[in-house]
Amino acid sequence: MRLRALAWFVAVGTAALCVAAITLDRVTRPGTYDRLSLWLVPVAVAAVLVPAFVGLFLQRRLSSHPVPWILLLGGFSLATGFVAAPYAAVSFQHPGVLPGGRWAAAYDDASWPLFYAWPLALAFLFPDGRLPSRRWRPWAIVAAVSFPATVFAIATSSDPMAAPFEHVKKPLVLLSGPLSALRLVAWLAMFASLFVGAYAVRVRFRRSTGIGRKQLLWLTWAAMLIPIGLGVCFVWGHLIGAAVGTFVLVFLLVMEIAVALAVAVAITRYRLYDIDRVVNRTLVYAALTLLLGGVYAAVSIALGVALGRGTAWATAGATLAVAVIFGRARTLVQAGVDRRFSRARYEGLRLVWEFEASVRDGRAEPEEVEPILRQALGDPGALLYFRLPESDAYADRHGREVVPAVSAPQTATPVLRQDSEVAILAHDESLLERPDLLTSILTAAALAIEIARLRVEVRLQLAAVAESRQRIMVAADEERRRLGRDLHDGAQQRLVTLGLHLRRIQRSLPSEARVLGSALDSAVDEVGRAIVDLRTIAAGARPAGLDEGLAVALSEVARRAPIPVEIDIAADGLSEPIESAAYFVACEAMTNAVKHGAASLIRVRARHERGDLIIEVVDDGVGGAEIGTGSGLIGLADRVESHGGHLTLRSPPGGGTAVRAVIPCES
Repeated sequence: MRLRALAWFVAVGTAALCVAAITLDRVTRPGTYDRLSLWLVPVAVAAVLVPAFVGLFLQRRLSSHPVPWILLLGGFSLATGFVAAPYAAVSFQHPGVLPGGRWAAAYDDASWPLFYAWPLALAFLFPDGRLPSRRWRPWAIVAAVSFPATVFAIATSSDPMAAPFEHVKKPLVLLSGPLSALRLVAWLAMFASLFVGAYAVRVRFRRSTGIGRKQLLWLTWAAMLIPIGLGVCFVWGHLIGAAVGTFVLVFLLVMEIAVALAVAVAITRYRLYDIDRVVNRTLVYAALTLLLGGVYAAVSIALGVALGRGTAWATAGATLAVAVIFGRARTLVQAGVDRRFSRARYEGLRLVWEFEASVRDGRAEPEEVEPILRQALGDPGALLYFRLPESDAYADRHGREVVPAVSAPQTATPVLRQDSEVAILAHDESLLERPDLLTSILTAAALAIEIARLRVEVRLQLAAVAESRQRIMVAADEERRRLGRDLHDGAQQRLVTLGLHLRRIQRSLPSEARVLGSALDSAVDEVGRAIVDLRTIAAGARPAGLDEGLAVALSEVARRAPIPVEIDIAADGLSEPIESAAYFVACEAMTNAVKHGAASLIRVRARHERGDLIIEVVDDGVGGAEIGTGSGLIGLADRVESHGGHLTLRSPPGGGTAVRAVIPCES
């Protein structure tokens, strides 16, 4: 309770000093004291109060932790420097009203190190409240002594004070003559402490992992803004001729606010923002600002010399030069920052861009984007599932519909292109700690993923069409088989019975009716020919010989052929649809060779090769056949393709014809 009460006392005291500073600043007479601009007052107040009240807020959570007290005392010390100048001004303008004016002026002249004191303390102790190791104690002691020593040395040196109190004598002068060297020693020790503090943050950052690393990134970002801000202000102040001092003051005040807020976020909600991206973008735009400022200055000076000083053409030319190089400069700066500070992101994007170039050149397939994402993200278990918008289902890169499998420690992140989900990526949860890497890689790869998704979708649709065509072919074969059975068991049997009846009638005729014998013989012959025709039709629907295998069925066809046919079949154990397809390919090719090819010899060969059935029919006819010129070969090609195979035809004029079908099979 005592610590909490003390924290409230410090915070309320800081606020009271701010009120006093604003009040005194407003009552000073113009001309004798440079009042703060009205727009600068809220910035200065925020720079003082934000550290104090962030410290008060954190003290309730971490009562004995040193970090809240560093913020509380840092805000209080800034408040004392904030009130010193207006206090001294009112004291000089109204003698006897406020005592100690010279002391306040001397403190105002010497208080500028307070801007850096409490951020340096955070650099040594954040986030756990301890030094990186015992070896840092001497450096911490030097820092703790050098700051108050520097303030004391400036306040008690014989050097005159800065405006607006340059004519005021200091109330106490201790460092004059040879003793002035002590001021330089204190100043150098303080300056060295700043670099030691930065190195302490670097050492702690390299040792940290997980939450601690994220927390240090927040502090690093805030501290990094101070030198960046000073550099940007200096460059732009010289370019546009504005008062650099005002801008430097504004940046220092804003940085005080940023450091305090960064500490609050780091301790309470370190995952609230993507700090890696914040740091990256800060470096990029700071470097880009300096670069474009340099280009603007160089072009302005060159055109000013060439066209005359003050000409509007120099300003316009410099602006145009900046606009022209902005896009390319941003890309180069971003790549340079990534290469130095975000190596994983840089290498990941480089892999994605090289892959896209390979796809454009035809050296890679878009579906290979999944292994590229694994390399770019450093997650060998990442899986990419393409979303199929027609069915809201998902497919893998091989074109198979699947249910996305996301099991611990994995999570799923959608891949968006133009605000539409094209896929989801199942990846390790640890990548959520690096959202800049994950988002950048998925954004860069979104086009390749979209192309791969479209190709997978087309492949699935083609597969569905092929399955539908195969089902149609199977249904047609079943219908022909049923028709063959009906002909064999129905009409053919009736005709056979009719022929037997006619012969029985013929044998039972009386002698005087023998003249009808020849007519009955003709009728029986017609019945016999009708039976042969029906058998031929039934055999065309589903030859009975296929029940004994492809070799037997084709041998029967070769036996009935009018020209010699050589059969070489080394394929057995075929499924019924594959066997029927091979049979009809061979029969159609042999029929074409006899009817249209004027062949004298036909060779039929079938064999298994690497999981495929390969059947070839070669004749020595006149050749010149084409698949598109007749419905027979087109039908064969469709039948073969319905089973996932392909039909090729080689038929040069005068060189015979070779029909080759490759049909995938399981045996």
